[in-house]
This record gives sequence, C-alpha cells and structure tokens, in this order.
Amino acid sequence: MVRRIDVTGTDGVRLAAWEFADPPKERAEAAGAPGVLLLHGLMGRASHWAPTARWLAERHRAVGLDQRGHGRSDKPADGPYTRDAYVSDAEAAIEQLGLGPVTVVGHAMGALTGWQLAAKRPDLVRAVVICDMRASALGAASQREWSDWFDSWPLPFATLADVRKWFGEDDPWVERPSPARGEFYAEVMAEGEDGWRPVFSRRQMLRSRATWVFDAHWEELAQVRCPALVLRGLDGELGRAEAQEMVRVLPRGQYAEVADAGHLVHYDQPDGWRAAVEPFLEQLAEDNRDDREPVAP
Repeated sequence: MVRRIDVTGTDGVRLAAWEFADPPKERAEAAGAPGVLLLHGLMGRASHWAPTARWLAERHRAVGLDQRGHGRSDKPADGPYTRDAYVSDAEAAIEQLGLGPVTVVGHAMGALTGWQLAAKRPDLVRAVVICDMRASALGAASQREWSDWFDSWPLPFATLADVRKWFGEDDPWVERPSPARGEFYAEVMAEGEDGWRPVFSRRQMLRSRATWVFDAHWEELAQVRCPALVLRGLDGELGRAEAQEMVRVLPRGQYAEVADAGHLVHYDQPDGWRAAVEPFLEQLAEDNRDDREPVAP
C-alpha cells in the first residue's frame, strides 16, 4: 500500500511525502520505529525508493519525499531552488512527520541535502547514507553539458516504450544498454495531449543544479558528526579515490561499493544495494541498543 502525507516546506511550498509499506505503518509509528527519510536525486521522485522503503519498513518508518520541483510536490515558477531551500524542506519534513532523529538516505542531489542537513541540524539526523554524490566542484563545463543534453531529448515521446528505449539505449550518454535507466526515466514522465513529457521543468532542474556544481562541499562534509556511509556504484559518477577521501574527511565515515552498478545504484542493482546498506543500518540499531542499556550501579 502507499500512503501520501502532505507537508509544508520553506516559503509555504507543499511537499508530498510517501510511505510505501504493506500494511500501512501506523503500528510502526506507535512503536517508535526509527525513522528513515529517503531523498531522491535531481529529476527523481520518491517512488524510485519504493522497493527500498518496503524492505526498510520491516524495522523502520521509512518515508520518501518528493522534493520541490519534483514528483507530486509544488513546482514554483520562481523557486527558490537553492541549497538552503532543499535543506530547509527536508528539515521541515522530518519535524512535521515526527521522524527525528532520522537516518537520511540520499541519492546524488538528495545525498548532498542529507549531509548538509546533518551538518546544520545534528539533533535531527542520526546517520546519513551518501549514494554516488561527489563533494568536489563539477564546474561550468558540466553545467553546459547538462544543458546540451536536455536539448537533445526528443520530446514529446509518443509512448512509454519510446521513453524506455531512448533513455535505456539511444541516449548518447548511455555507454551500454540499461533497462533500469529506461525504467527510471519512464517513472518521471506524464502523458499529455501530444505525448509523454517529464513531470519536472528542465529549466528548473538546471537552476537547482547550478546551486551546487560550481562549489565544493568538503567543509560541510567534515561537519557531519554522525555515522555516514559513502556508497558508490563501480560504474557510477563518484570515483573510488574521491569516495575514500570523503570517508577520510567524515569523522565517522564508512565506505561501500556495489559491483555492476552505475549512477542509479539502487535501481541498477537492488540486491547489491540492500546488501551494502542493511549492515550499516543494523550496526546503527545495535549501537543504539547499547546506548540504552542501563549502567549497573
């Protein structure tokens, strides 16, 4: 089952939060199950986390958030689409949903939001999973490449099959056929009178991206005092050397990698993703139990 919960982000933006669990999670809430906030990357949506949320729901209250400009959340024409806005939205969602202290599981842009929130509000964040997001600046060339890539999309798509084929096979950015990538993008399309188009504004996506690609984020990473797992796909965008440097900079960092996975780690290799993340969460739970054990007089 799926349950939608509307929350209010900064500047009054309406955000859609989602629980993917069967049965619904009222019992977990009542039992005080540890919270997990799932944050998608640029162009993503909370539903991309549905398989992850379902196995998390065995022991956690897991909530996926459609971030501003994405999914079913508001897409204000004038934004803001700043780092502060995204971080404040996540902060508001945790407080309104009663999730804190929470483990933030973030992919790409969502991972950056996660570690920036952990640095800003250590009282709200118990741990963070950083999936395939670089701490270094990507630069102006990267932003130009993305703008050109958006212009290359053959919109509108006539069918969802065309969406899957283009993003999974025909897109010049695809090095080898990737059905998972095709499915990822099919999930962020909506049908209109002339065919299928993205549910987001590509202009807004570029504005969002511009707020982080020109700067490095090592200083904020070093301020994350909670346990943090840096996870990458072997064929993803985060290289091993940079990932291991991120682990070194993090006061309580750990490293994991998933074989045969690209940037969309949780989509490419869901079993490998779970095998990498679950031990980290289990260790958190064990440490939390140890902290709660009474001290003998």
